[in-house]
Amino acid sequence: MSATPKRQFALQGAAVILVLSVAWPYYGWQAEAMPWLQTSLLIGAVALALATLSRQPWWWRVIHAFFMPLVWVTYSLAIDPGWFLLAFVLLLLVYRGALSGQVPLYLSNRETVAALDELLGKEEAEHFLDLGAGLGSTVIPLADRWPDKHFTGVENAPLTWLAGRILGVGRSNLDWRWDDLWATPLHNHDLVYAFLSPAPMPELWEKVKAEMKPGSLFVSNSFPVPGEVPLKVIEVDCTPPRPLYCYRI
Repeated sequence: MSATPKRQFALQGAAVILVLSVAWPYYGWQAEAMPWLQTSLLIGAVALALATLSRQPWWWRVIHAFFMPLVWVTYSLAIDPGWFLLAFVLLLLVYRGALSGQVPLYLSNRETVAALDELLGKEEAEHFLDLGAGLGSTVIPLADRWPDKHFTGVENAPLTWLAGRILGVGRSNLDWRWDDLWATPLHNHDLVYAFLSPAPMPELWEKVKAEMKPGSLFVSNSFPVPGEVPLKVIEVDCTPPRPLYCYRI
């Protein structure tokens, strides 16, 4: 079973139905009030079992295990609904990519930037594009390092785009765009870099093959293209490991 959001809702829903279909008749027959704390813990355990059996990624298993217990805790605290609305708006502003395209906010570390810096020198690439640029943690230091090259960062989460826009001020060789990576043309770039997630990689690879010019380089941080052999893999010396998968077009 794939790790799409719809499948995750289905797994959590199945756990809720399984537990309540037994607990409700039992406590109704006993004329006792439903012990919601114990019930939520049991739903979490069943959801964890279902997620494990269907081989979901580890983070989805954690979410399934704690979702219903946290719902019970939240309900028992009687938090004003306005706080939930505020939290949702903030999450949307920062993690829009995770909601719309299963692309969480990943920030490239200094070791990765150093590896890309070295790669830029070897490739003699003049135009660098970062798809899902976050706060600009990759393109801003590279733009400082290579003033004669042109760098483009594309980000679609409003708050992170704004932060990157502010951090990148004053760099004439940096083009900071608020845009969807799927609508971004790739043909003018010699090196395209992405740090996304496993989910969009097959579709992104089709876009890369269709739009990038021959001889250019596509680099994916941490997530290889399924079924494709990279030209090389750069092992970045950091923890956790962040290999760079390089594909020649």
